[in-house]
Amino acid sequence: MSRPAPPRVHLGPSWSGPVERPTLALPPLDVAGALEATRTWTGPEHRVGGGATLALWELLATVAAADLAVARALEPVLDARSILAQAGAGSAAARPALPGDLTPSSTWGVFAAEAPDVTLLAAPSDADGAWHLTGTKPWCSLAAVLEGALVTAHLPDGERGLFAVDLRGPGVAVEAGGWVSRGLAEIPSTPVTFSGARAVAVGAPGWYLARPGFWWGGIGVAACWYGGAVGLARRLHEAARSAPDPSTHRDRLAEALGTLDVRLAEARRTLREGAEAVDHDAAGSPALAPGAGRLLAKRVRAGVAAVAEDALRLTAHALGPAPLTREESHAKRVADLGVYLRQHHPVREAASLGSALVAAEVDPW
Repeated sequence: MSRPAPPRVHLGPSWSGPVERPTLALPPLDVAGALEATRTWTGPEHRVGGGATLALWELLATVAAADLAVARALEPVLDARSILAQAGAGSAAARPALPGDLTPSSTWGVFAAEAPDVTLLAAPSDADGAWHLTGTKPWCSLAAVLEGALVTAHLPDGERGLFAVDLRGPGVAVEAGGWVSRGLAEIPSTPVTFSGARAVAVGAPGWYLARPGFWWGGIGVAACWYGGAVGLARRLHEAARSAPDPSTHRDRLAEALGTLDVRLAEARRTLREGAEAVDHDAAGSPALAPGAGRLLAKRVRAGVAAVAEDALRLTAHALGPAPLTREESHAKRVADLGVYLRQHHPVREAASLGSALVAAEVDPW
C-alpha cells in the first residue's frame, strides 16, 4: 500500500501570499520507488541553478519531513544530473559521452569522499581515450542499486578528476555488509573497489571542485536536514496541541515549540536567500562576488545544521522517552537525522568558514 502524500514544506515567507513558483510532483515515499520516479525528472526545474532551485529544495525538504532516507536517496541523483548538465553547458561537443548505456536520466550517485587509508587512481587508456579506475572509494551510498556514479579519483599528476562509471560494469565490486547503522538503514554507504573499471572523464582535471556549481549541491543536503527538523517540529506541535490546559507539561511543550519555530524561521530564510543567489548566479546575473559561493554554502549548511541539532535536542527534552520507544516513525526520524547530520563537522567547518572570510576580497558584513 502506498503512503499518502505528505504535507508540503514551504521555504517562502508565510506572508507572501499564493506561491507562484512551480510546485514539483512528489515521488513515492520509498527508496526504490523514488529512484524510479526520478527517470522522468529531466527538465531544468529539477536541476540546481535551473531557475526553480527553491522549488527543488522544497521538494527535498517535503520528502525529508516524511522520510529522511528517501530524501537522502534523491539528493545525490539530482546533484549528479546538475553536474552533468554543467559539464555539457555551452555546446554539444562538451557533453561527456557516458559509459555503457547510461544516460543523464539514469539513477546516479556522487562518490567524492576521501579516506586516509584508501585511494582511487585514474589512468588514461591508450586504446580508446577512456580512463580506468583502480583502488577503493569509501562511503558509496546505494552503490549496489544505482546504475551509475560520478566518482572523484586522483590523476597521475596529483590533480583530482571526475569520472562517470557504470556501476554494473566489469571491474566494479561493492562491499557487502558492514552497514549496521540504525539511522538511514535503507541507505548503506559502503566502500566500492574498482579494478581497472572503464570510466569517462567529466570535465577537465580539477573542474569538479572549481566549477561554480560545486557549492550549490551542498545546500541541497541542508534542505534535507531542514525537512528532517520540520518533521520533528510537527511531532512537537502535535503534542503541544493535545496536552491538557492548564498544565506544567503543556507550558514546557509550548516553550520548546516557540523556541524551535524561531530557529526554523532562521533556517528557512537562509535557504531561501541561498536559492535566490544560486539562480541569479546560474542565469549570468551574479548575485555572488567571486569566491562567495563557498561562503554562501558554508553559511547555509552551518546554520541549518545547527537548527537541526536544536530540533533534536528540544524535541527530546520536551517529549521525553515515550515517542522514542513507542513510535516507529519518530524513532526512525531521530535516528536518520542524527546520522545524516554527521556529514557536517561543526568545529572544522567553522574554522573553514573563518578562513574563507579572511581570504575574501570584500568585507563580509
